[in-house]
Amino acid sequence: MAAEAGLTSDLVKVVALLGAGVVAVPVFRKLGLGSVLGYFGAGIVIGPFGIGLFSNPEGILHIAEFGVVMFLFVIGLEMQPSRLWGLRSSIFGLGIAQVLACGFLLTLFGMAGGLAAKVAFIAAMGFVLSSTAVVMQMLNERGETSTPQGQKAVSILLLEDLAIVPLLAIVALLSPQQGGSEQAWVSFAIAAGALGGLIAAGRWLLNPMFRVLAAAEAREVMTAAALLVVLGSALAMQLGGLSMAMGAFLAGVLLSESTFRHQLEADIEPFRGILLGLFFLAVGMSLDLAVVAREWHLVLVAVIGFMAVKALGIFIVAKLFGSDWREAITRVALFSQGGEFAFVLYAAAFAAGIFDPRITAIASGTVIISMALTPLLAIALDRFLPAPPTDLDGIEVADGLKGQALIVGFGRFGQVASQALLARGISVSIIDFDVEMIRAASQFGFKLYYGDGTRRDILHAAGAERAEVIVVCVDRRQTADAIVRLVQAEFAHAKLFVRAYDRGHALDLVHVGVEYQIRETFESAMVFGTALLKCLGVPADEAEAIEADVRRRDDERFDLQLAGDLYSGRELLRSNAPTPTPLTKPKRPGQIPANLPDDIGGES
Repeated sequence: MAAEAGLTSDLVKVVALLGAGVVAVPVFRKLGLGSVLGYFGAGIVIGPFGIGLFSNPEGILHIAEFGVVMFLFVIGLEMQPSRLWGLRSSIFGLGIAQVLACGFLLTLFGMAGGLAAKVAFIAAMGFVLSSTAVVMQMLNERGETSTPQGQKAVSILLLEDLAIVPLLAIVALLSPQQGGSEQAWVSFAIAAGALGGLIAAGRWLLNPMFRVLAAAEAREVMTAAALLVVLGSALAMQLGGLSMAMGAFLAGVLLSESTFRHQLEADIEPFRGILLGLFFLAVGMSLDLAVVAREWHLVLVAVIGFMAVKALGIFIVAKLFGSDWREAITRVALFSQGGEFAFVLYAAAFAAGIFDPRITAIASGTVIISMALTPLLAIALDRFLPAPPTDLDGIEVADGLKGQALIVGFGRFGQVASQALLARGISVSIIDFDVEMIRAASQFGFKLYYGDGTRRDILHAAGAERAEVIVVCVDRRQTADAIVRLVQAEFAHAKLFVRAYDRGHALDLVHVGVEYQIRETFESAMVFGTALLKCLGVPADEAEAIEADVRRRDDERFDLQLAGDLYSGRELLRSNAPTPTPLTKPKRPGQIPANLPDDIGGES
């Protein structure tokens, strides 16, 4: 009975962990706060200082660290050695400069707050090590991992992961206990041996091993081997006194040019996502609310002071290394928190007798709160930082154009639609808001001008008052609607041809009186369906008759909806739900249902 009760208790905890993440993350993302903050909040609620479902978050945090480990392995798979070599200046230049500058400033701040020099130094260096998990998760959510700025962020994180090694050695040297110096040299020797062994295994062992396993054609064995590589490399680094995450990253880099790279990434991804979420939950659980409440004034000063001082150091280093002010501020928002390696460093300092329990609790609480604040800083950055200026180098802005037709938007649809006009020799003016599209089109002989079609002055400069027809080919419904309203109000003489997003949009456009509209995928889908019939053996004349019948039924249904039988009380130029009528079954094989469903969306 006792064993059964224990099993039930463990199952309740597992369900609570999964439930907390499943409920909190969608809510926080819906509120625009991001998944990381959702996990933190859920962890606080179910942790020992919330409703108390878990009394030992340290144990969960220890297991959940493998989420960070797997995350770094996946990042390593994307970092070919040549690419990593290309980042060497950022890793050992920018990274070292940021760690040293921030560490120096934070140490001075800690000493000014009354801490002993070595205590202030360890507290400062722990806070310098930003959270790899938080920063990488935010870069992924923002889609910036592969951008130049994202690559610099990855470089700094890699250097900070490496920095944990000498920092742990420094803790041993600063320890009031005996044998610190000797232990430091032994640690360095073991670390070097572990690093060399891992590189040798990756160079000569991993690829042959995966070739043998692939030949066995056992999928589950490949998954087990992927986990073995990640966890084995992490274990090797941990035994050598290095960062587990650094070991996993190095293993990923060594396999980045392997033919099994994509298979490994697919095998690791489910484990990575779950364990990384569990890590954030455990960090939230670890926030000692009792200490925060009792020492709230110290924690408040520490959080604000450490984040502000670190932000200053990051900004200064970024500017010294040639970043513009926008990139520097963005890096401040991403890196001004402490990270998970601070817990490792603080635990080592406590074990070495440098930290007492009170300092350890306050320092750890400061790091956790700073990690929770980072997503909020990023949200504030996106909301209040002005949009980056558009680089118009080599791009002509619309001004004084005189085309007989004005095309707004030159994506896939606009490119095809324009060809008939250009082939006939009709004068056409084309504007687009996408600078990269304009540059790409110029390589194929198209002359495009930069301009936002939702602005009256831009349309005037593009020649809208002289154009006989204005062709709206943008891919967003809201943008198309704004252009239609503006043209009808300011350039009523011009005929409007508009790309409709879907059936509901087409009805709206007819209601407001555009000369011509077409659903963006309708014609291609009709031709596609007819080709399918012919491929399946239907005679060509019958396939074409079926196509004509489908078109006729669609026109009838469209006319009914336009008359208001199905779309009564519609507001002009707004999205609408599809017709909620059920399908009727065909009365005989090959008969088309009388009320086919309306199209409810379109391609972007």
